[in-house]
Amino acid sequence: MASSSDLARFHECYQNWMTQQQEDLGELIQVYNQKPIEEEKLISVIDKVVEHMREYNNKRSEFAIVDAPSFISPTWCPSIERSYLWIGGCRPSLGIRLLYWLCGSELETQLSEYLQGVIIGNVGELSADQLNLVSELQLRTIKEEGRLSNKMASFQEDIADNPLTGLAKNWDDPGTELNGQVERALDSHAKDLASILVDSDKLRLSNLKELLGILTPLQAVDYLIASIKLHIRVHQWGLRRDEHHRRAA
Repeated sequence: MASSSDLARFHECYQNWMTQQQEDLGELIQVYNQKPIEEEKLISVIDKVVEHMREYNNKRSEFAIVDAPSFISPTWCPSIERSYLWIGGCRPSLGIRLLYWLCGSELETQLSEYLQGVIIGNVGELSADQLNLVSELQLRTIKEEGRLSNKMASFQEDIADNPLTGLAKNWDDPGTELNGQVERALDSHAKDLASILVDSDKLRLSNLKELLGILTPLQAVDYLIASIKLHIRVHQWGLRRDEHHRRAA
């Protein structure tokens, strides 16, 4: 179990990540609005954002070894944000659904721009080939999510069978030997949980990289802006709701 100092480090890691997201968003918006468009700058900022995510995942992996359960339902996230989590983070397929939503929402804007002779190459302009690649990625992603979800379900069943049932049967007189067995079993399960969390983070990152690879650099920046904005706004909205509920209590 993590100590109070460990939890403080976990919280600080997440707060630093949110700050980094804000900074990345500013750079993305700046390069997206530049005229004329410079593809090299677009690619550079995309690579930087992906690298920041990789660094954050690496830190999470290190901390998960200390206390993986804390990252499955992190107390440093607002309650509404925790309710959306899938194995400690965003479900990868939601990123693809966000792209589809952006495609639809930008069609009207795209038509208006076309009539004005302005074509900027946003995600509303995905080609048929791009859409096919996204669809294939979605199918693979959902399949991999299912594999990890099944692995998580098996983990939860195992921990219920052993050691928790033994502890429940001997609740009135939990001897030293039983306590030791429980602690060893829980430590083993925590390591398994850390492994699942790491695999889930790898899927999130690889999914994002492949999705961005399907898009043009300008489309990728457009998508990242929407994705990061969504994350930040859900986080901020959740903080306000939690604060409102605390005051009302």
